[in-house]
Order: sequence, then structure tokens, then C-alpha cells
Amino acid sequence: MIRAKDITFSYGSELVFDKTSFIITEGQKVGMVGPNGAGKSTLFSIITNKLELDAGSIETTGTVGYVPQEVKQDPSLEESLSVRDYIDPEKQKSDFELKKLLAGLELDHVALLSKPKILSGGQKTKLALARALIQEPDLLLLDEPVNFMDSAGKRFVMNFLSQYPKSLMIVSHDLDLLDEHIDKVLILNIQSKKIETYAGTYKKAMKLKEEQEEHFKRQVRVKEKHIEQMEKSLLKLYRNKSKKGVRARMQHIKRIGQEKSALPAMPTAIKKFKLDLPEPSRIAELPIMVKGINKSYGDNKVLKDLSFYVNRGEKILITGDNGAGKSTLIKIIMNKIKADTGTVLIKENVQIGYYSQEFETFDFSKRVLDTVMEECGIYEQKARSFLGRFMFDADNVKQRVGTLSGGEKTRLSVAMIMLNNNNLLVLDEPTTYLDPLSQRIVLEALKEYKGTLVLVSHVDEFVKELKPDRAFLMPEGELITWFSTQDY
Repeated sequence: MIRAKDITFSYGSELVFDKTSFIITEGQKVGMVGPNGAGKSTLFSIITNKLELDAGSIETTGTVGYVPQEVKQDPSLEESLSVRDYIDPEKQKSDFELKKLLAGLELDHVALLSKPKILSGGQKTKLALARALIQEPDLLLLDEPVNFMDSAGKRFVMNFLSQYPKSLMIVSHDLDLLDEHIDKVLILNIQSKKIETYAGTYKKAMKLKEEQEEHFKRQVRVKEKHIEQMEKSLLKLYRNKSKKGVRARMQHIKRIGQEKSALPAMPTAIKKFKLDLPEPSRIAELPIMVKGINKSYGDNKVLKDLSFYVNRGEKILITGDNGAGKSTLIKIIMNKIKADTGTVLIKENVQIGYYSQEFETFDFSKRVLDTVMEECGIYEQKARSFLGRFMFDADNVKQRVGTLSGGEKTRLSVAMIMLNNNNLLVLDEPTTYLDPLSQRIVLEALKEYKGTLVLVSHVDEFVKELKPDRAFLMPEGELITWFSTQDY
């Protein structure tokens, strides 16, 4: 199915893969994990011939299908005139069959003739999965398929994995997903630049990896003690001043040097970015007031007479199912789209730091460095230094924003929020593309943040730890209601 042999790939001087190999056989369900920046999306781009290897080879047999991390950037979705055209471009299925499939995805309210680009991130991902189900490629690549999913969507993906009849590779930070219906795990080692293969589920793979690493560390410690003993015995040889003693001493020094050069290095700690949100300036008592907002797309009424206010210093959660209108509401607040009726009042001294899950505020054709310099009004040296804190090195800053992974775009967004003098944060699913370690960094920073926060999230554990002051529930097409976060 896939045979990768001694593959090497770099972005500029940054090595991503170094002479590494792996095999995927017919019918295998493979999970792929690794920290942000390890090369997961890059490997998918190599498999789908969007990127060329520096060395080595990848052989694939049969058809390959790909559901990308950012479905919004899929031209076939954005250009499709209807949902039907997108999910079944070859017209293999009847309308009845397509409606039945959409109902299984909890998209029964989505008309076949509606435009897919108006849907939410989670709904677009579901459409991409529906398209994959119809086409049924021999190898299906899924890059973070549950990123924008509500709990019902996640259940669908788990069921999808169990029923898909052919080979499948899935990248996910959702560890529950990788412990269901997965029989092989590829771990991308960001330090060694190798792809490590383990049989079984994610938990089994991580247990075996931890055991191997502990065994390796014990071996290194044994060799280090052996070298210490050799160095102690060398002191005794220095007491022998004869020619024979000198020769023995020189041979001993040589052996010590050989032992030291052969000593493998201990694994280094994984790099992580630093996030210290600045102390915000004081703002009005009610910095945001929303009154009577209505928004429809054709016959689909997304928001219906929504009204609420945000208190100074308050942490507010907005949550709800896919398609409930959460991102639409945020875009109206940020004046990215217009409401049909209603008003949004933002007080004059409010400076909003905005994170969009779809990154529509970025110009994907610009370099990372130019983006920060222009948007934040700073000189090159300061921009390079600050980006370094977010794991963008001298080569990364030269990349076009559009070539970055979702995790890298998230780090760039957060860096720019920190550089600007914001006193209120509006964050639409900020953990979507982040690995568990990076999610923890963002969580701790938001817990300590002294300013006002409006957060969209469906990650239960993240929300429970953050403990927002109020939670706004958005049932689809209905009024916002709010409740104590103890009931969340």
C-alpha cells in the first residue's frame, strides 16, 4: 500500500525527516502522532505528491484520498456550486442515498443544492468525510478530522473508522480516537527526525515507547559508569613512568575517547513556546453589547434575535453543536460579516485580540516575518526575536503563511496577539490545531489572564479547567441561553 524507504525532507536548513522508513499494508488502520512541527501534515503532502522528497522514495499502490486539516482551503469545496456537486462529483449516488448519508452525519438540515462554503468548519469536515465515503479510495488520509467536531461528530468519526473497508491513516490529537479501531501507530520523533512504528493502539504504542526509552537511558547510564571507571584506572597508570606504562596510558586514553564518542546522547526535551499574556489596560464596564442579532444564509436561519453583554474582566464561553452559529456570531462581533438586523456596540477604548479558527485574517501569500512586521508595526530584529519565542527559526520566518501547518498558524496568531496592545481577547477554538502540550500552555496562560475573554470551545476538559464566569449555550436556530459553568 505504502512503502517509504530512507526518506529525507527539509524546509530550507530545517530537517524534517532524516533517512527514515515505514510500511503500511493493505487494510491497515494507522494512527500518526507527534508534536506540532514534527511533520505530520508534511508527510501527507509528500504522500499526495504536493511536496517532493530530498532523498529516498515513497511507493503507493491504488487510489489515495485526502481530507486535509483545513478543509476550508480545499479549492474543490470553495468552488463547488452545491453540496451535491462537492460530495458526489461523479454523480454515483441518487439524491435519496445522499440525503441518507447526510442524515447519518447529522447534516439532514443541509440542502443538497446549498453552497458548501457557507457551512461551519465542523460541517465542512463532515462533508469532506461524506465525499471520501462515496469515493472510497484504497488509502484514505485524514488530517485532524475531529478538530471542528462536536461530540456527535466525534462519535460519527469513530464509527467511520470502524466501518471503512480499506486502508486508512489518521492524524489526531484526540487520544480517545486513536484507541479505537487503530492497529498501527507511527510516532514522528521531532528530535531524531525518524518515524517510529509500533503495533497496536496509541496507549499500547506509548507504553512500549516509554519502556524502550527507559531501557535506553539505563544502558547509557551503565556506559557512563564504565567510562568513569576507565578514567579512575587511568590515574593509576599515570604512576607508572616506564615506557611500557606510557604506552599503556596512551592506549587507555584512546579507548576512553572511543567509548565517549560511541556514547549515544540522552533524548533532549521537546521545545515548547512561551506564552505570557501581558497585563491589559483598563476598559469600560460593559465593553461589548450585542442586541437583537439575526443572520440567515438563504432559508437557513443561523442566528435568531440574539442579545447579550460582556462584563469587564469576565471570561465567557460560547459553546454549541456544529452549525449552531458560534463562528458566525464571532465574525459579526469582529465586523468580518454583517448581521441582517441588530447591533453590536464595542466601546471606544476596547482593543480586541482576535483568533480565528479559519485564519481568514492572514494573507497566505505573505512571509511570516513580513506579516508580523506589517501587522504589529515592529522592526525586523524585534520580529525575529519575538517569533523565536514561538519556535519560528531563521528559516521558518521566511515561509509563506499559507505553507504553515495549523499548529504553526496558531502559534503565529498567538504571537501577534501578544505583540499588539489588546485589552480584550476573542478566541474562536484556539486549541483546534495544537498538540496536548501546547494546549496546556494556552490553558495556563488564559487561566492567569487578567483581562476580558470571549472564548468559543467544545473541548470539555479545557473548559472545565478554565472555569469561565458564564457559558452561553447556542442551540441551533434558537436564542442563546446561559448557565452556571458548574453545570457545564
